[in-house]
Amino acid sequence: MYVTGRYPLLVGAGAVPVILGSVGGIPAWAGAAAWLGLCVLLLGIDVLAAPNPRQVSITRAGPTKVLRDQATQVTATVTNTGTRTLRIRVRDAWQPTAGAATGTAVIRIDPGASGRVVTSLLPRRRGELRSVGLALRSAGPLGIAGRSALIAVAGSIRVLPPFTSRRHLPSRLARLRELDGNTSVQVRGQGTEFDSLREYVRGDDVRSIDWRATARASATMLRTWRPERDRHIVIIIDTGRTAATRVDDGVRLDAAMEAALLLSALAAQAGDHVHLLMFDRAVRARVTGRDGAALLPALVDAMVAVDAGLIDTDWDAAFAQARRLTTRPSMVVVLTAHDDPEASRGFLGALPLIPSHTHVLVAAAQPEQTEEPQSDAFEAAARERARWDADRMVTALSRAGVDALSASAEDLPPRVADRYLALKALGRL
Repeated sequence: MYVTGRYPLLVGAGAVPVILGSVGGIPAWAGAAAWLGLCVLLLGIDVLAAPNPRQVSITRAGPTKVLRDQATQVTATVTNTGTRTLRIRVRDAWQPTAGAATGTAVIRIDPGASGRVVTSLLPRRRGELRSVGLALRSAGPLGIAGRSALIAVAGSIRVLPPFTSRRHLPSRLARLRELDGNTSVQVRGQGTEFDSLREYVRGDDVRSIDWRATARASATMLRTWRPERDRHIVIIIDTGRTAATRVDDGVRLDAAMEAALLLSALAAQAGDHVHLLMFDRAVRARVTGRDGAALLPALVDAMVAVDAGLIDTDWDAAFAQARRLTTRPSMVVVLTAHDDPEASRGFLGALPLIPSHTHVLVAAAQPEQTEEPQSDAFEAAARERARWDADRMVTALSRAGVDALSASAEDLPPRVADRYLALKALGRL
């Protein structure tokens, strides 16, 4: 049962008859007891007269997957299985991070009929978000009390990474098409492979003329070349304690996921094979053997339930797991923090485990540097020390033959994609 706001008003209204009764010679305690007894009696009558909210059946409908920070709606259909008309107040009990709209819906359902309750959601966290059921309240005819029930009809929605860096994909694909041979000039070089033959036109490089094909044809034929395909790209995302660091409006792990998704979409269009490993001291997610249109759905499904763990990453084990994904990686992209040389000793010591012919890119999301003067001397000193440690780490990575970059959470995905395209243009992939 439950009571409404009218019930305290009813009890408080008893002060008037109690005062009048005391003036007429009735003891105040007797008048108060009689009034409270009447209120309790009315409360019981109202509860018993309220329709039973458990005499319903509930079915759910709505999307099973949605992107984080994307508004959606879920629907619950309530069917009255009783013999009395229900006028109920309904609230769908989603967990707070689902961003369910506050308030309740009031519906009137005749016997055998159905009513719909639409709940707007704005998920603020990745993962599986759940509703334990629907909370129903059926008021009595007096409106001072009623019956309540929680109908356990579980609902769930899978919240995927938002992939906000998708907006950078069209411009990078245009650059990729230029590299892939859709320009008017195609020159053979390191990291290219034979594509096709076409007729020579004025302005083409005469060194690309295929004289054997020209002898068989009635026109001068030219060989065309394109960047090599079928390269293997291994992306390792650190899910250890450094991935839980706040960076701008999110955490470092979210920025790493965005960078991995953008790079994967670009590499898939380039004809390369992408392998994903999310690791700290155990494999949190692994995607391999997926190409084309099946790659991105597999990646986002694998990333959904992964959160940063408050433990140090075992890099020896991480690189050992990466070697199991492919025996001949052309590029290994490690998305981790590289701002503290002391904390990164294990990472630096494990780098020799990567094959020597592989290009290694270490990318990190760092808090955006502001040029505003710091009023707090300790805060200014801490920022300067962090910048100095990051520079030391970049120097250490360069000495180990590793390519390193850092950027804000928003700039990291396009920076990683640009580095991939630059390597393609140089023929190193």
